[in-house]
Parts: sequence; C-alpha cells; structure tokens
Amino acid sequence: MLTPYYQQDAEFVTITREQGSQFAKKVADDFNPLHDADAKKFCVPGDLLFSLVLSRYGVSENMYFKFEGMVDETSQLQFPEAADEFAVTSNEKVMLSVKRDGETSQCPTLIESLTKNYVAFSGTTFPHMIVPVMGEKEVMINPARPMVIYESMAIHFDDINVKSVELETDTPEFEYEGKRGKIILKFNFISEGKKVGRGEKHMLVSGIKAYDQQAIDDLIAYYNERKATL
Repeated sequence: MLTPYYQQDAEFVTITREQGSQFAKKVADDFNPLHDADAKKFCVPGDLLFSLVLSRYGVSENMYFKFEGMVDETSQLQFPEAADEFAVTSNEKVMLSVKRDGETSQCPTLIESLTKNYVAFSGTTFPHMIVPVMGEKEVMINPARPMVIYESMAIHFDDINVKSVELETDTPEFEYEGKRGKIILKFNFISEGKKVGRGEKHMLVSGIKAYDQQAIDDLIAYYNERKATL
C-alpha cells in the first residue's frame, strides 16, 4: 500500500515531492497546498510518517505520536530498532517521536485498515471538521494564509485482537486565545459493530480571525475546485 510513496536504501527513507503529493491526494484525500509537488514550502504529509511507523512497528494498544519537524524531499529519515520510545530522525534532528506500550499486533489486515481509515479521516479534517468547530465560537482560520499545524495524535485500543477497524467521528474540541488555538479531533475505533478503542488528533491553529461567512464560502469553493482539478 505504501510502496509507491517512498524510497528505502541501506540506511535512509526518502520521500520525493511527487510521492508526498500523490499520497496526500490519492490516499488521504488531502488537498492542503503545503503538499503540492510545486509548493514553495513543501511538506510531506504527517499521515505518511504515521503510516510508515505502523507498517514497520505494528499497532500497539497505546500509541502517542508527536510531530517535531517538517519533513521535505531533502530529509533522510532513519527509523530505529523497535522500542517503547523512539524517534524518527533526519540528520540527527527529531522529526517524529513515538511512545507506545501494551500488547502489539502485527496483523496485516488491522494495520492496513487502521492506516487507510485513519488517513482518510485525517485528510478530510479541513474543511469538513475544522470550519464548523471553529464557527461555533464565531471565529475561523485566515483564508489568505490558513495556518493549521498537525501537532500530535494518540490512539488507544481496549481490544487489539481484531482483524480490522473502521473510524467513527466523536465530538471535537476547540479552545483559543487571541489569534492562536488548538483543535482536538476525536474518533472511535469500531470493529464488527463494537467500539474497541479511541483516538485523538491535535492541531494548532494560528492567525485566527472573526467569522466571515463569505470568506469561508470562498475558501471552501477554492478547496473544492482544487480537489476537482488536481
């Protein structure tokens, strides 16, 4: 599933602009301009790093991911030996730190379903989730420079001995002060109709402005046009 989106040599994993962009659009349904192959400040999707970790280390009952650095086409990623705590680095700089505990599953169908369904959920956070949850407090992101940064995520399984999971969205949270805020998107893991776990995605927002319906309509129209034409 992930093979088209990275290169592995003896020591490093590298991801080209085209690979990061294709993963964002084809797998994650994420049309954030930061992930465009020709973006001035290109960034590899955090969800691709998350997916690579699952494929290499499996799924643990409790996992916490913190995105520490911006990965681009020049990054040479090193994935260490499996441990309860480890960091994915590039030139000795931490790009992603991971903590995990509890039982670990290497079940390929669980890993694939979690990867596909989480990435699909994560990729649609804008505008489908971010705009409404901020709108409830009568604010919005800056349409001219929408700064939303993927800070961290966590997952917890009550029962990890399942073959596949689907994601069900839960009630999100949003708090802000001045022009900065934090969004927590929550979800549950469902397997064969039963809740078997839960998770959260934390996002930092800056440049917060007073809500303007016309500006939001224009931003969503621009986003949908990109999705239709790219």
